[in-house]
Amino acid sequence: MDLKRTVLSAAGLLLLSLVLGACQQEPAECPACPECPDVECPEAVCPEGPACPDCPEPAECPPAVKAPFEAMWAGSGHADASAEAFTHWDEDDPPEVPTSCAKCHSTDGYRDFLGVDGTEAGAVDKNAPIGTVVACIACHNEATATKDSVVFPSGVEIAGLGPESRCMECHQGRASAGTVDGKIEELGLADDLDAPSEELGFTNIHYYAAAATQAGGAAMGGYQYEGKTYDAKFTHVAGYDTCNGCHDPHTLELRIEECSTCHTGVASADDLKDVRMYGSAVDYDGDGNTDEGVYYEIEGLRELLYEAIQAYAEDVSGTPVVYDSHAYPYFFIDTDGDGEASEEEANYGNQYNAWTGRLTKAAYNYQVSVKDPGAYAHGGKYIIQLLYDSIEDLDPGLLAGTHRTDPGHFAGSEEAFRHWDEDGAVSASCSNCHSAAGLPFLLEHGVQIEQPLANGLDCATCHNDLTTFTRHEVASVEFPSGAELDTGNPDANICINCHQGRQSTVSVNVRIGDAADDEVTEGLSFANVHYFAAGATLFGTEAQGAYEYEGQEYNGRFPHVQGIDTCIDCHSTHRLTVKVEACSGCHPVVEDEEDLLRIRMDPTDFDGDGDTSEGIAGEVETMSEAMYAALQDYAANTAGVGIEYNSHRYPYFFDEAGERYVTWTPRLLRAAYNYQYLQKDPGAFAHNGKYIIQVLYDSLVDLGADTAGMVRP
Repeated sequence: MDLKRTVLSAAGLLLLSLVLGACQQEPAECPACPECPDVECPEAVCPEGPACPDCPEPAECPPAVKAPFEAMWAGSGHADASAEAFTHWDEDDPPEVPTSCAKCHSTDGYRDFLGVDGTEAGAVDKNAPIGTVVACIACHNEATATKDSVVFPSGVEIAGLGPESRCMECHQGRASAGTVDGKIEELGLADDLDAPSEELGFTNIHYYAAAATQAGGAAMGGYQYEGKTYDAKFTHVAGYDTCNGCHDPHTLELRIEECSTCHTGVASADDLKDVRMYGSAVDYDGDGNTDEGVYYEIEGLRELLYEAIQAYAEDVSGTPVVYDSHAYPYFFIDTDGDGEASEEEANYGNQYNAWTGRLTKAAYNYQVSVKDPGAYAHGGKYIIQLLYDSIEDLDPGLLAGTHRTDPGHFAGSEEAFRHWDEDGAVSASCSNCHSAAGLPFLLEHGVQIEQPLANGLDCATCHNDLTTFTRHEVASVEFPSGAELDTGNPDANICINCHQGRQSTVSVNVRIGDAADDEVTEGLSFANVHYFAAGATLFGTEAQGAYEYEGQEYNGRFPHVQGIDTCIDCHSTHRLTVKVEACSGCHPVVEDEEDLLRIRMDPTDFDGDGDTSEGIAGEVETMSEAMYAALQDYAANTAGVGIEYNSHRYPYFFDEAGERYVTWTPRLLRAAYNYQYLQKDPGAFAHNGKYIIQVLYDSLVDLGADTAGMVRP
């Protein structure tokens, strides 16, 4: 072969190598001849064969296949090769992405972490080359096809995620509550959280930790204070509660046009800042505005926290501090004392160096709220809780007028919804009232099943259509006594599915059986009606929610004025507050909810205290106090063991040693059940006051208490 042909062959091979290097499909064999080098080509691209006279014509190959969505991806942040996220290491020696960063800042690193490069999955084994972005093969490979879970920096693994686990692997932050506590403990500062230390340093969660915000208390991405409970994973409506449900996975842009279906007026991403749902009924930041979007509530609390951080740093740490979100490591010494971060101050050499354990916790949460700019949508209430608790830890005085917790139905951080966190799901027996999906399932199928954890009720709990917001049709409701009752309003019937209690006269009698009234009965235990059984109180003897004594007659449903005689007539369906303005038309003494306690229509002195000007609530309260005294007297002198009540601690009744009360007689159990019934329906005086007074009176009589001067309605 002459020199010219040798040069041409070499050039052909160079061209061939370039073509092959640009193709990622599996190679297929192409024809070869003895005089020419063996070559391979991909299925999609077949290069021209080597120039030699004895070579056969190359076989035809299919046309090249263009990667789908490539143009969409090319305009996204994941493809921006000039971004700091991908160029930060270009000037390093050697220029490569270290293992601690490579998973999220290079395609090779992410594939290394997944194990598709042949290494062990779950860790990055080697530094990655610079010059890559998050390319198609980072997210589309044999490992991500089945990836379903993510381990967060806290060590918590969340499973059942599906495709969004690909996103959450990087958008989870790099620190957690445990990271912050670990540094504090390592330096021996846990016992004195106000002692400054130059060694402590700031803990940065890192950028765009949207998954940590969304997962909330489940992932513990924020600093969660001991003794506090936090919202779990934020669940949006079905179909829009995952990363790829709300964001296009290639452009990363929000699906704004789909948001506007429920959030009227939303035409741009900026409009989302104005979104506020009915469940966000309180003034979180204390500025008096309950109409602004949750975004602005978070901004307001963040400003309060920054004020608290600066005041604490100066007064306790002894060194003033300023923050700059664009300069690492973000917190700096305020050298000129003006409270603002100047260019001269916001540099690494002037980083803040007087951290205390208390200050670093609060600063960490401040940064958590800043570095996820979409936090208000990803898990706004979790962020509100973190900010509130941080302010409270530094300076509780700044919290005047602010709120941490929503009305009961939406109080996701409270026990009513967090009780099952360690179980991982809400049990079947509790799911219809303590999960978002339980009630709709019960209404549709007539049974209860285990349901996912929730942050309270959501729109779909009561509404069967989220575009028209119609409600589930509920014709009647079965009560624990077996009674099938109807308020006359299908919407109000939705409420009493849960607000009916879980016990009744019937179940208490079954529990007691044929035991003698004053006989301490082994195995007899307290029956708890459960909480806010307002529906049972409203219906009185028709529901038999309280214990009704044999031979006595009791009032039925409380006959309030027409049009104001159901749950939703008297209460705001979302805020749950009483519609005070509706009361004041007939009750001129009422200007606010507190005034409801002053209402009375009947001049009878039911409690026998001589005061006929107090409200019915006062009559009920006096008889309740007498009831508790009678319970204690009977327990000590007849049952033989003293009894104490604690409304905030299960199982509520305890002996003198603080242990669960077990020395029950049937008579004591009946009265204790009625006492608890009243405590757990604090609005009983309004829901059916005379029925409650009848129940209290009969309980007092049965215990042998002095009822002289009292009157039974």
